Amino acid sequence: MTRAMAATRLADTVLDRTLIGYGNVGYLLRRHWWSPDPTPGALAGKTALVTGAKRGIGLATAIGLAQLGAHVRLVIRGRDGGEAAAAEIDRAAPGAKLSVDECDVSVLADVRRYAAAVSGPIHVLVHNAGVMPQQRGETAEGNELMFATHVLGPHLLTTLLLPALTEGAASAVIWVSSGGQYGQKLVLDDVQYRHGTYRPAVGYARTKHMQVALARQWAERLRTRGVAVHAVHPGWVDTPGVVTWLPRFRALTRPLLRTPAQGADTSVWLAAAQHAQAETGKFWHDRIPRPYSYLRSVSDTAAERDELWQICQRLTGQDQGQDQD
Repeated sequence: MTRAMAATRLADTVLDRTLIGYGNVGYLLRRHWWSPDPTPGALAGKTALVTGAKRGIGLATAIGLAQLGAHVRLVIRGRDGGEAAAAEIDRAAPGAKLSVDECDVSVLADVRRYAAAVSGPIHVLVHNAGVMPQQRGETAEGNELMFATHVLGPHLLTTLLLPALTEGAASAVIWVSSGGQYGQKLVLDDVQYRHGTYRPAVGYARTKHMQVALARQWAERLRTRGVAVHAVHPGWVDTPGVVTWLPRFRALTRPLLRTPAQGADTSVWLAAAQHAQAETGKFWHDRIPRPYSYLRSVSDTAAERDELWQICQRLTGQDQGQDQD
């Protein structure tokens, strides 16, 4: 390793461990040494699905994919705002092929309805939809809203779209998680957050940790099927969700927050980076795999990740005898 490479690695580690790298400072510094941008047209002729694509990181991800030539399907809850999002993408990527699809990923019945209407091949699936309600709530199916939106719905959608994803191989499934996942462990005896005092940020971090754990499970099961699975930490991003759910955090950190495009960068890069197929199952931030955890107290074991998988299989009505292995 050269002295310059060692200095770069040290700087990157300092940015990561001090949290400074989570903001726009990390993005602006790392862009000078990270992996090259995808080649123009890298996703031409390919189809990408992005959930929660009306605004924020989801919209920015859709723009980035469209600019690389993908046919982007915006998977949104309700039609309101969908056409406006499509128009914004078209302005950023003139002539882009776009579709606006309705699906509430928190409602498993709606996920099944939507998936049944999707025909392959699918080359990129980005699980971006997210919520952080201030009061605990449940879907009509009885699942806690964050758990349903971040975990159960994406798990079921991946399962049902697997034929289209394998048809599109080499393909990628990308779970947009959060650095907040570092602060919470897997709580497998209360995945629905029914016990204890409900704290939105805690519930959010728990489900974001579940996303990283599930991405690792999916990666192992799909390793030989041409489908790479990644989890991504987008950094601290100034999104409508942060405005609504974390106003105090935004007030304190606003000068440091990334733009949605900066937060979407690694997801777009992974979608187009063929060499990332070999890096399946990793947790990425700014185009580099990061540790899954920093504290032993919140680390999880293979057995715990497998237990989470079985819980998700059961709650989404999947036959455990037909695991994707």
